[in-house]
Amino acid sequence: MYYELASSSWGDEEIQAIQRVVASGRFTMGENVSRFEEAFAKKFGVKHTLMVSSGSTANLVGIAALFYKKDRPLQRGDEVIVPSISWATTYYPLQQYGLKLRFLDVELDTLNMDVAQLEKAFTPRTRMVVAVSILGNPCALDVLSKFCDKHGLYLFEDNCESMGAKLNGKLCGTFGDIGTFSSFFSHHISTMEGGILVTNDTELYHLARSIRAHGWTRDVPADSSIYEKRDDDFFEAYRFILPGYNARPLELSGAIGVEQLKKLDAMIEIRRRNARVFVDLFKNDERFIIQRENGMSSWFAFTVILNPKFNVDRKKVMNAMKQADIGYRIITGGNFLRHDVIKHFDYECVGEIKNANIAHDRGFFVGNHPHDVTPQIRRFHEVLVKAAG
Repeated sequence: MYYELASSSWGDEEIQAIQRVVASGRFTMGENVSRFEEAFAKKFGVKHTLMVSSGSTANLVGIAALFYKKDRPLQRGDEVIVPSISWATTYYPLQQYGLKLRFLDVELDTLNMDVAQLEKAFTPRTRMVVAVSILGNPCALDVLSKFCDKHGLYLFEDNCESMGAKLNGKLCGTFGDIGTFSSFFSHHISTMEGGILVTNDTELYHLARSIRAHGWTRDVPADSSIYEKRDDDFFEAYRFILPGYNARPLELSGAIGVEQLKKLDAMIEIRRRNARVFVDLFKNDERFIIQRENGMSSWFAFTVILNPKFNVDRKKVMNAMKQADIGYRIITGGNFLRHDVIKHFDYECVGEIKNANIAHDRGFFVGNHPHDVTPQIRRFHEVLVKAAG
């Protein structure tokens, strides 16, 4: 394909890392995963980092941990404020743990939660806000943090699409009680499959460590506050204290992650240079609504919404991109409320969900890459302008 949605960011370093793991004969979670966790914690300035099998399981393990805190645990029936656009596995753990979702619309330009509606969404049952920075673009994390502090709410930050993004000089993913990241193929770093959970709360970290691996005590420090160690090593070896999962990553993923993390800053800078080309081409054409950068985006992808004020035929645009061999997708799954699975959720909408529907019906994204794609971006612009008439 002339303009792909994503491309590999691996080099010889990642291949050599894989070969070292293969030669070692140790593939299950071990030293390389620990090295990656230590490097990630240092890079992002957080106290604790936990690598898991995917960004989706990072969300699952993180939500689970909040249900087993000693003080103020989440409970079934609690309410959580969420944006109407995000990936499906932002929402699934909330449903699976019996939370009620209160959906807010998004801003049409940033594609992030419309924080002007926060107070309207708050009720006596509200316990948490899920913050999502869409496709590299920081959401209003400063506003959301103040709102959560004011009302004594948990802030859960799903940052799976926005590694390396910053708001007011602070890295996204580090504002909340828990932050999550993804290292899937198309993301800012790639470890094949993989995800990361970060927190500065030691109790949450220990809970998450146990939940990641069967809910047992083996991976939790002996002096942890979440359980009391006993003297019988025979039973301690298989002692289960929490309803957990097997969300462990592979040693291969940890080893690759160590090498990828070294390249993160340089790869994001290239993405930002590509973004400058994209923005310069589209910024003065009112037919196309492009994502307005809030803070410093890490530019996962480039979004376009065909402005409903103009009579641009979406099917014609889609066909033109197909003919030009340009890959495209709906924006982060579109409006989650429009998917069949919503029938399984306990939820309410706060106010009119208007902009998320416009993005769903008239929006799409094309890829950004950790290498120069200026020719592809320029070709995309030519195709789109011609198709729009």
